[in-house]
Amino acid sequence: MGRTVCEAVAGDPELLLVSAVDVHDAGAVTAGGVTISSELDVLVGDGVQVAIDFTVAPAARHTLPWLAAHGIHAVAGTTGFDDHDIDEFRAAFTSSNCLIAANFAIGAVLMMRFAELAAPFFETAEVIELHHDAKRDAPSGTAMATMARMAAASDRWAPDPTESEVVACARGGKGPGGIAVHAVRLRGLVAHQEVLLGTTGQTLTIRHDSYDRSSFMPGVLLATKRVGALDDHLTLGIDSLLGV
Repeated sequence: MGRTVCEAVAGDPELLLVSAVDVHDAGAVTAGGVTISSELDVLVGDGVQVAIDFTVAPAARHTLPWLAAHGIHAVAGTTGFDDHDIDEFRAAFTSSNCLIAANFAIGAVLMMRFAELAAPFFETAEVIELHHDAKRDAPSGTAMATMARMAAASDRWAPDPTESEVVACARGGKGPGGIAVHAVRLRGLVAHQEVLLGTTGQTLTIRHDSYDRSSFMPGVLLATKRVGALDDHLTLGIDSLLGV
């Protein structure tokens, strides 16, 4: 993902890629002829205004406060944060802004919004998220965010009728609102999600598919250009940037 982000930033005429940090690929050259460093300090020396973080939660818990302490705006696509993490980031970012999104694909943002709008009209719902076989967390951040929004929109969910699971966990896990969630990991996939909603005599399926990491780049670039002008120091999701 980092390489794709670097290529997108370097290819945008309104942005300039000046630094790249990755402890595993230090010394390699990425898009725009930028040499990858292993140290965050390079961001200050290079005059970085906005840093884009696509790592893992343990690393981002260090990186984001560091960016806040140095007055650098942050755009984070890292997932796995809990409420305590969000509170810590909110407290840290006082002189610069941070935008954290579970998914930067515009279609995925709309999928979550559509599911939120539909939730009050259905009594049953399940979420199926499907990702590549190298994804470490399950369920995905997008699935968790989707269920949280659906649960906030409606608290009238029918109970699970299952009395006996022949195979343990066959009914998936339980997310916010008790909504069942199923995580699929397969080679050949990138990032996909279905929200299934049902009521008497009808069902509604809302699905989004990302076939390539390039699908996230329009949202990443939009956030990078807009994060410095946001009214709040900490923003969750790119919904407000899209007006949805």
